Amino acid sequence: MISANLMQKVPHALIAIALAVMVQTTASAQQYPSKPVRFIIPYPAGSSSNDIFGRVLALRLSDSLGQQFVVDNRSGASGHIGGELVAKAVPDGYTLLLGTNGGIAISPSVSKLSYDPLRDLAPVTLFGIVPYIMVIHAGVPANSVAEFIALAKAKPGQLKFSSSGVAGTPHLCGEMLKAMAHIDMLHVPYKGGAPATVDLLGGHVQAYFSGIPAQLPHIRAGRVRALAITTLKRSTTMPELPTFDEAGVPGYDANSWMGVFAPARAPKALVQRLHLQIEAVMKSPEMREAMTSQGIEPAALGPQEFAASIRADYEKYARLIKQAGIRLD
Repeated sequence: MISANLMQKVPHALIAIALAVMVQTTASAQQYPSKPVRFIIPYPAGSSSNDIFGRVLALRLSDSLGQQFVVDNRSGASGHIGGELVAKAVPDGYTLLLGTNGGIAISPSVSKLSYDPLRDLAPVTLFGIVPYIMVIHAGVPANSVAEFIALAKAKPGQLKFSSSGVAGTPHLCGEMLKAMAHIDMLHVPYKGGAPATVDLLGGHVQAYFSGIPAQLPHIRAGRVRALAITTLKRSTTMPELPTFDEAGVPGYDANSWMGVFAPARAPKALVQRLHLQIEAVMKSPEMREAMTSQGIEPAALGPQEFAASIRADYEKYARLIKQAGIRLD
């Protein structure tokens, strides 16, 4: 039989063990990293701004933390190969993921995954927001969002908008406008942004939701007309362009984002240390200038705020995807 004295000592022993674990975890976080860190980018090398700025971030973290952040491109399955690898990695902070809203917040609503990005990954920091702009062919008789909506209502089902693929953010931007403005447009998906832009320039489609840099030459040449930006805040790159919210579609808000993730069970102290280091990197004038030049708004949401933002995105896009009947065949 267990003695009363022993029973009294057990809680104290458990407290001592818990305190020891907390001290060890804090010490490990302060010493982190003590070896190279594997930074998984789930896209092909050089294929997009995700890879470009993921590499820049890895280089800056290598400099600031004194250990190499080794970029490992694990592309395939719309980013899910790399995501699964990190989700199932040892949660010690030495395997990290560059995640995007497409792979984290949107895919669970359209794809069957072998892991749950919202459950199996720990948000560390959101470091970049990618707004989109709505551009229309120069021949479309509309000079504002209000005029375009009026035209779409006058010609239900006749206006077409292109996208870089089904269930991608550009596609969802168009579906969001359809739902919020109560208009009927035909979605024409392409395999990538380049062919979507080509058919816009040729007048085969009337509208396209695109990142800013790709459209600037066409806007300046007068071949397309920019109507609005998809975020609630105006862009640093095109401050003259109104938001959809300002242009008569209240509450319209859509974007892509880039963030860093660890496996879900990574120690909170370590996640917080990583966030603070990334936040410091994002305050660098050089980093901010490099990102804004590519139409990306630098950001630095902490773990809790980032997690809440992801959950809100997931719920918003899940409703939109269900309402629009979007499926990946």
